[in-house]
Amino acid sequence: MVKRQSLGSGFRWLWASYAASTMGTWLAFDAFPLIAILLLHAEPAEVSALAAAGLAVGAVVAVPLGPWVEFRRKRPVMIAMDLVRFAALSTVPVAYLLDLLSYVQLLVVSVVVAAANITFRAASGAYLKALVPKEKLLIANGRFESTTWTATVLGPPLGGAAIGLLGPVTTVIANAVSFLLSALGIRAIGGTEQQPRSAGTPGLRAVDLFEGWRYVMTHPVLRPLLFNTILVNGLIMATSPLLAVLMLGPLGFAPWQYGLAFGLPCVGGIIGSRLARPLVRRFGEQQVMLIAGALRACWLLGLVFIQPGVAGLVVVVAVEFGMITCMGVFNPVFATYRLKQTATDRVARVLSAWTVSSNATIAVLTVLWGVLAGIIGTRNALLIAGVLMLMTPLLLLSGRHTTRHEPVPTMISV
Repeated sequence: MVKRQSLGSGFRWLWASYAASTMGTWLAFDAFPLIAILLLHAEPAEVSALAAAGLAVGAVVAVPLGPWVEFRRKRPVMIAMDLVRFAALSTVPVAYLLDLLSYVQLLVVSVVVAAANITFRAASGAYLKALVPKEKLLIANGRFESTTWTATVLGPPLGGAAIGLLGPVTTVIANAVSFLLSALGIRAIGGTEQQPRSAGTPGLRAVDLFEGWRYVMTHPVLRPLLFNTILVNGLIMATSPLLAVLMLGPLGFAPWQYGLAFGLPCVGGIIGSRLARPLVRRFGEQQVMLIAGALRACWLLGLVFIQPGVAGLVVVVAVEFGMITCMGVFNPVFATYRLKQTATDRVARVLSAWTVSSNATIAVLTVLWGVLAGIIGTRNALLIAGVLMLMTPLLLLSGRHTTRHEPVPTMISV
């Protein structure tokens, strides 16, 4: 029996905080669209705009926050972003009880939460690199990945049951509370955190706003990884609404079948995350990333062949299971490799730029594929996305044999 490795009490608190907020997020999966539809009687275009605008505007708002995070202690930033998300989400049930809830409020809250999400991820990635030894980063990222997929399996069904019994605002309350619990967990980590020397620099230069992108674009390994990951994630997320329309509309699947088709395959993410570390030990990081990254691109095309009935449901489950299992292997290896390839004094800016790029790409492609489906049909739009997905592994090949050594930044204790 393999002994479970301990990463220290600090990581355990960070992991618990991550588990709480992730579970809350998945409990509230699609809560805002449901509120907009069921309570505010929003039109389909307004619902799509709510999803896209939150990502796009939140990404723009988060641009100056990357360098701001870089020059500050990360744990206070993480706690602040948790409290911002808690406060923003708490306004929704309050407004609902006062009969003041509006579409504009949902839009504003989604933007604030999206910007806080990006900022939190930038700070948490930099903090994780300082908290966990380099040789144990893959273990840490594997546990985060496993937690994500576990929450994805459990959250939506439980959230759906809560919405059915108590209404859609209920899961928003749960999500808000999860961020408060996360803040308390991060606060409990304790200890002394090092502060970058440049934290005392007043203001931000214009060049600092784009330092994360400049660093990535001049890095022979990170540049192709950025293009690969944002395209893969963007194509997957852009086709998700189209698949929902196809399954719940012309193909006649019931909502519970649609939920099953996307909940059950997430078990593959748990399996993949457990396989990541032994595979890296045997084959190496770059080889595992290349193979898992290529395999995860092969599945999306299969969604074109969905038919009504049990056979069609089996096809969706099989396609999603295969893709998610490959993602479960790829994601923690990629996250660890990206941290190792990024200089410590650039981590927050790189992660911020990365998430901004990903969110903006998802927003653009979601709108674009919606328009495309309206012109050429849903299946043809899925076909084009599947073909483009098959080309994404070429980006992984271009940075395969290059590495860059990380410079050691100057830090001072506080």
